[in-house]
Amino acid sequence: MLAEKVGEFAGLVWNALNASEAGLNAKDLKKATKLKKNEEIFMALGWLLREDKINAVETEEDVVYSLK
Repeated sequence: MLAEKVGEFAGLVWNALNASEAGLNAKDLKKATKLKKNEEIFMALGWLLREDKINAVETEEDVVYSLK
């Protein structure tokens, strides 16, 4: 059951990143996906990182995620 939900969260995050040209940080992803909990965003990001579907670039201020 949880794996299904995380898959749905990952789909929402992927769609938000697909709509963004420059990439998004976790805070902006939370707004774009309308997910309520930080845990939901980070589970989705972990899923997509594990599947090698997104890039994560650490800047001085934050981590920015984008599609590969």
